Amino acid sequence: MLVNGESGNLIGMRDRGLLYGDGVFRTLCVRGGQPQHWLLHYQKLQQDCVALGIACPDFDLLSEELASLLPQHSDAVYKLIVTRGQAARGYAPAPDAIPTRLWDVSPLPAYPASWAEQGVPLYLCALRLGEQPRLAGIKHLNRLENVLAAAEFSGNGAAEGLMLDAQGRVIEGTRSNVFLASAGRLLTPDLSRCGVAGVQRERVLAAAAELGLPCEVRDIALDELLAADEVFLCNSVFGLWPVARLGGRSWSEFTLTHKLRDLLENAA
Repeated sequence: MLVNGESGNLIGMRDRGLLYGDGVFRTLCVRGGQPQHWLLHYQKLQQDCVALGIACPDFDLLSEELASLLPQHSDAVYKLIVTRGQAARGYAPAPDAIPTRLWDVSPLPAYPASWAEQGVPLYLCALRLGEQPRLAGIKHLNRLENVLAAAEFSGNGAAEGLMLDAQGRVIEGTRSNVFLASAGRLLTPDLSRCGVAGVQRERVLAAAAELGLPCEVRDIALDELLAADEVFLCNSVFGLWPVARLGGRSWSEFTLTHKLRDLLENAA
């Protein structure tokens, strides 16, 4: 781990990331010593920092820190956290706060190979996401809704949980974005009210455009998802997972999901 470029795992008790979740993060894969889609992750980090008014660390500085970790961790999951930094007591951020930079490294998860080919069981979470357009799409540190939702299906065999908003609209997985294929179109939820817009979601949208596949970003009801020809999940760690089961609904054909997955993997 690195804290502001130095080896360690300690931050100050008054760091706003700890006190208020006042910060953003990115999660990326490193395989064979090569960071996957690092520039895209940095661009998203920069956008999220701007949205929260946090001074985003320089690309070259973060790239140097990342490079320093690669010789010891050539196949791993890297998490980059940027907080607003240290502050005195109180919610209001100081205009001269110096951001804290954190790099955490974890082993690549050993997911069953069958999940990518035969699909995963998906659990419908009871927790509903609250709406906050100001934070919608941002990968900020306030992830308590996701924590509580993930606790609902821990140990029950589901690979991921599906999260809806208070009106019952499909939004995302607890750690993934959601797509469905229906009548030759690709659909993904509108994230202008809540949810996280991930890098892999952006790559799927670009891949769909490359294939000439019509794609819509809009509100999606649960019934529409259940009636879809295919459903898949995506994030930067596991790539694409087709959904094999949600409640009493099951899917067994994943032609489009596998086609998109192969295109993305070949472009990696």
